[in-house]
Amino acid sequence: LKLNINRIGSFFQACFKNSWAFHKLIHLACTSEQYNPWPYYHFTGLLRPAPMGQKRGVPNTIAKPDYAFRADGISEAEQLARNINEIKVLDDNEIECMRTVCKLAREVLDEAARVCEPGITTDHIDAVVHEACIERDCYPSPLGYHQFPKSVCTSVNEVICHGIPDMRKLENGDICNVDVTVYHRGFHGDLNETFLIGDRVKEDTRKLVKVTYECLQHAIDL
Repeated sequence: LKLNINRIGSFFQACFKNSWAFHKLIHLACTSEQYNPWPYYHFTGLLRPAPMGQKRGVPNTIAKPDYAFRADGISEAEQLARNINEIKVLDDNEIECMRTVCKLAREVLDEAARVCEPGITTDHIDAVVHEACIERDCYPSPLGYHQFPKSVCTSVNEVICHGIPDMRKLENGDICNVDVTVYHRGFHGDLNETFLIGDRVKEDTRKLVKVTYECLQHAIDL
């Protein structure tokens, strides 16, 4: 369709030329085979994000924390607790509830540990954790907390913490931290462990995981 627009004296070409670098980056971000939702972020390592799977639902029969009912995922109970300048002392019943939820969380983490191997996606780990929580009448605490989209945190290699599970397959030589938190009868049980993936993990990485674990044990012994 010819609009008979007189481009003499217009800024069309100058505008296009000046914006071409940015325009090209947008096209690359949209058409590249490599998924990257943050095309302008400077990554410090080799790990890159991958597409996420679907958010998983929780049956109505399972008790949920307050933030699970809010679109923003903010816990009102947590906000109120921040204004209290004293540590709550649990009674015997509450201590037993805490023991129970921590035991359940350990069981869930053990289920995740069984599938941490090369070729498995962290989204699959999320599915395993999610189902393990449901089977134990627990709510997966990360789900919906401040809009977190998954049921567990999986942090691979240089990801420091709270990584979001996605469709990237774990590779031989990776390390993967699985951070499990479950909610049961009003209490959260929270624990994590870092797993060596395959048999090609570098020696300095193995040492990092080993020493970190030893530090944790020394802290517990105190």
